Amino acid sequence: MTDVRAALADPGLAVLEAPPGAGKTTIIPLRLLDEPWLAGQRTVVLEPRRVAARAAARRMSTLVGDEPGGLVGWRTRIDRSVSDRTRVEVVTEGIVTRRLQHDPALAGVGLLVFDEFHERNLQADLGLALALEARATVRPDLRILVMSATLDGGRVATLLGGSGPAAPVIVSEGRTHPVEIRWLPRHRNDRLEDAMAAAIGTAVRERTDGVLAFLPGAGEIRRVADRLSGSELPPGIEVHPLYGALPAVEQDAALAPPSPGIRKVVLATDLAESSLTVEGIGVVIDSGLARAPRFDPRSGMTRLTTISISRASADQRAGRAGRTGPGIAWRLWSKVEHAARRPHRDPEIAQVDLAGLALELAAWGTPVEQLGFLDPPPARALTEARNLLRELDALDPDGKVTAAGKAMADLPLHPRLAHMVQAAAPDDRWLACVLASLLDDRDVLRGRVDELPADLELRVALLDDPSRSHPALDGRSVRAARDRAHDVARRLGVIPHPLHDPLGRTGRVLALAYPDRVAQRRGSPGRFRLRSGPGAWVPPTDPLAAHELVVAADLDGKRRDARIRLGAALDPGDLDGLFGDQIETREVLTWDRDRDDLVVRTDRRLGSLQLAATERKPTPGPTTVEALVGRVRATRLAALHWTDDARSVQQRVAFLRRTFDTDWPDLDDRELLRRLDDWLAPFLQHATGRRDLDVLDIGLALRTLLPFDQQLQLDDLAPTRLTLPNGRTATIDYAGERPMASARVQAFFGSGDQPTVAGGRVPVVLQLLSPADRPIQTTSDLAGFWSGSWAEVRKDMAGRYPKHDWPEHPGP
Repeated sequence: MTDVRAALADPGLAVLEAPPGAGKTTIIPLRLLDEPWLAGQRTVVLEPRRVAARAAARRMSTLVGDEPGGLVGWRTRIDRSVSDRTRVEVVTEGIVTRRLQHDPALAGVGLLVFDEFHERNLQADLGLALALEARATVRPDLRILVMSATLDGGRVATLLGGSGPAAPVIVSEGRTHPVEIRWLPRHRNDRLEDAMAAAIGTAVRERTDGVLAFLPGAGEIRRVADRLSGSELPPGIEVHPLYGALPAVEQDAALAPPSPGIRKVVLATDLAESSLTVEGIGVVIDSGLARAPRFDPRSGMTRLTTISISRASADQRAGRAGRTGPGIAWRLWSKVEHAARRPHRDPEIAQVDLAGLALELAAWGTPVEQLGFLDPPPARALTEARNLLRELDALDPDGKVTAAGKAMADLPLHPRLAHMVQAAAPDDRWLACVLASLLDDRDVLRGRVDELPADLELRVALLDDPSRSHPALDGRSVRAARDRAHDVARRLGVIPHPLHDPLGRTGRVLALAYPDRVAQRRGSPGRFRLRSGPGAWVPPTDPLAAHELVVAADLDGKRRDARIRLGAALDPGDLDGLFGDQIETREVLTWDRDRDDLVVRTDRRLGSLQLAATERKPTPGPTTVEALVGRVRATRLAALHWTDDARSVQQRVAFLRRTFDTDWPDLDDRELLRRLDDWLAPFLQHATGRRDLDVLDIGLALRTLLPFDQQLQLDDLAPTRLTLPNGRTATIDYAGERPMASARVQAFFGSGDQPTVAGGRVPVVLQLLSPADRPIQTTSDLAGFWSGSWAEVRKDMAGRYPKHDWPEHPGP
């Protein structure tokens, strides 16, 4: 204690490391009351949880023989017990942030004590950062003491020292008792509740003291309590739950000393890890699990995740068994697994939604880089938080806090909810207060999340009308929510009144808090798309499933397809009033696959949501030309109607290009794709859709790629038809390496001349056909054929077709 006094006298900063049970929370503030530098001023002790703040204040009041609210009092967001006589005020961490924002000098406060700092709550980190700057600028005499049982004291001491020497670190061994550690690893197939209930049963039979069992959440606590109530426990055993949402009277009952002849089994969440002394406890049974929020800045969602606790947290929990005497701690995991756990818990600042932090920083005004954070807020999460605050009108485009933002920061609500209660229409403000109270704490309906209806309107009705009931209703929670609603209304000057019929209005008000979570039904009932892009869903049997639009207030955090846990239907008619300046009307020229045609689609969109769509035929113009050319490009020319003439032009030019080297242009498909703007686009100036592609003369279009002189030469050098000796004509095919014409052999009787093209350079290959139009000979030397193999061909043909003339000498 002497070292603490000396450090706080000069330099006025200190870090105290003391194990659980050392009395640092309740003894240190009382021992410092008579210090000269504290004369006439208060000590403010920051606790991470409401139950710890109340318990610490009551314990200190007992030690000084006073009632709470006298020398020692407490203040939380929802209740207080202080007076003019109060010298030690135990508060939850957000209280100090609010005071600093309104009065950076903290008038009347001489010492700030950050207790259980190892928990690394966001508000503790923020409060310390603001307090350090206040001390450096306007309150150099403000004393700051950081206390913890499991903490890297050196890092904190360096932070406190700022640019100067590190603050003194005082280590106290305290008066803890030895705790034996036993390992009772749970098999992977064993349910946690069964393993915990069995371990508690063994403990109360083997030991004579009370049991403190750590479980991750209220659901597990209730299920373990149910199992214990159905088991044969020894007489004199009382089972008490202990978690944050419990009424204060039940929390106090869990913490109170047991009556004579009674042993307590306390089933607690991690709020019992520190600060609290649970009377009569000698055994700790630790599940090794905790529930922690995890924020994903890419999805903008936070989900509560069950995690394995750190080794430091396990030591904190085990220390509960040694507060009043030697104890024992059973851990439901193995020693090997324990060694692999992380040494300390992750700081909350790196894991949670930073919207509240970003708003506080903007209201404070100092750039985050200049504030003393043990771990700075992640840049990406902070950017996402600021973007949300701009959407909520709390920050201006330059990131400065607005007047609305300052008012939001004064409310004990998340910025989303603070914006909702402030921005709601006058007739909706009490409904907004009700919604804020319902969303600011645990659900008023109890049970498995998958089995509860997601509709918030049901919960609003239950809170509004005490005569209403529901099988899953938690009466204590709804009464607490009703009290919170009245507290918010009092702060805003809103007069509570019966809501009567909130249907249809709930979604409208909720959208003020969650503008990014408006969702539109897609496909089957219960399937939605969020305005921000990802999918969301409710079971098809849920009341929200059939609605066209909903607002999702609580999602399970999955990035691609999140379960909507709480939400409300939104009337499409409210969209323009809510988001009129954000709804975009866009005309998109696109190829409709179903119609196989070009259409102009006019969309009204809110983010990724399509609110309305109309279609019309495009008008001629550059945009239409570009779209049609794009369609042809995408189909690699298949969207065009290729006639025989068009392919003939392409093939004849290719033949002439081969024959005359490169004087003739390249018109193969690859080159045509590359030059679509040159030869196709000019023919589409008046086009409006697919029909114009169908009727387009591709052959004519291709000819425009030829210089004028080549256009004149094309039909002379590569004619499309060959005049036969009998006066008829045959088509010349240029698809192969050499031009070819096909006709019955009789058409060539009397001629021995081989026809040519390309100005006589290239002979036309003749395919001679039978009377049945089947090939009988292919030749590039007609005269040689007559004098050579004709005799054999004649014999065969005369046998097959005796009615036809087969002369011996058909040549000239």
